[in-house]
Amino acid sequence: MSKDIRIRKGLDIKLVGIAEKTTVDATRSNVFAVKPDDFHGIIPKVIAKQGTEVLAGEPLFHSKSNEKLLFPSPVSGEVVEIVRGAKRKILAFKILADKDQQYVDYGVKDISAMNGEEIKAHLLSTGCWPFIKQRPYDVIANPDTTPKAIFISGYSTAPLAADYDYTLEGKEKELQTAIDALRKLTSGSVHVSVGKKGNSPLSGLNNISLHKVSGPHPAGNVGVQIAKVDPINKGELVWVVNPQDLVVIGELLLTGKFNAERTIALVGSSVKNPKYYRTKIGAEVSSVVYDSGVHDEGNIRVISGDVLTGDNVKPDGHLGYYHNAITVIPEGDDYEFFGWNKPVFDKVSTSRALTFSWLMPNKRYELDTNTNGEHRAFVVTGNYEEVFPMDIYPLQLLKACMVNDLDAMEQLGMYEVAPEDFALTEFVCVSKQPHQQIIRDGLDVMLKEIG
Repeated sequence: MSKDIRIRKGLDIKLVGIAEKTTVDATRSNVFAVKPDDFHGIIPKVIAKQGTEVLAGEPLFHSKSNEKLLFPSPVSGEVVEIVRGAKRKILAFKILADKDQQYVDYGVKDISAMNGEEIKAHLLSTGCWPFIKQRPYDVIANPDTTPKAIFISGYSTAPLAADYDYTLEGKEKELQTAIDALRKLTSGSVHVSVGKKGNSPLSGLNNISLHKVSGPHPAGNVGVQIAKVDPINKGELVWVVNPQDLVVIGELLLTGKFNAERTIALVGSSVKNPKYYRTKIGAEVSSVVYDSGVHDEGNIRVISGDVLTGDNVKPDGHLGYYHNAITVIPEGDDYEFFGWNKPVFDKVSTSRALTFSWLMPNKRYELDTNTNGEHRAFVVTGNYEEVFPMDIYPLQLLKACMVNDLDAMEQLGMYEVAPEDFALTEFVCVSKQPHQQIIRDGLDVMLKEIG
């Protein structure tokens, strides 16, 4: 029996460059990178030094604060470089991949014969634990805690996001194995959300509470689904896992191998042939981007992830640890003369003042990275509330974060949110404020002061 979740507030940003449902193997990447910054709040302690030969699934580093948190190599090969930045901060571990991949054998596991602590210990020792994140704070889950529930969103509504119904086809066995394992880690339910009109492989699984979601973005955000199904109160925890990470966990339990394979979508208006690629975590984005060809190669923005929450990685960058899409759009480095004072037909806007996207709800737009304005103080317009579906006052919460008012942050619902939940309010913000960074900084303060 499923419970429907219907979201009314939000905004679907329809862009040119949706991926054709065709999957091909990406050009073999020579160098793979694992970036500690992908794991927010983790200070790495090196295990595999430069020049070390590693197998796929062998740990590269662990968390300085918790040695049980291991972060594995996605491929076998040689650690050719440990990239460092200011104050010798580790920015990336680069691995020159072997032609023939070799894996650490962690052994096949029978989930039915294991208890929760044994499963937890196995996920920690194999490096799969970083796939499990917790709310509040949107950080890697603390293995010494027990969540009241686990949430998995199999419905993505972000602009040009990969279609989980397509990328998870044929992975039902791995998904079920992972679900059975996670079910033993919580005293509550494993909540799985799918699109109401879709045909997701997740919808036929056992040991889950199924929810069918409909509505505009951010209906697919797991934070919105948590708020509608089982809101987080002070002192409570929920864990969150991405669907493609479930496949990695399930395959590890079934085969004993850490297989970091990903089916990612190459999308965006600057891509000549948008489609799906089979690659691995940390692969060079150039091994995917230039295979399909791009328009105006000298004027593009390559993003690991979607256009609202992804990272600017440049053409020589690498696929993020949690990302399942690479988006390529035009770089918005031009100035539009009198752009504020003329009718606008080629941009998305929630306002009806000189903008006409509301007249063409099904039109797809070719947007660039131009912010169409400059940073300024907050202007109270009511735009945020139009696209923010949670029972939270977004403007007041943002202001509380900016002044580090912990009491106000608690009272305004900070435990329920993550930076991605404010991506849309950032998009419609006439003040051009960095909402996601403000929320991230606020969560970090709360984690440090309250824990």
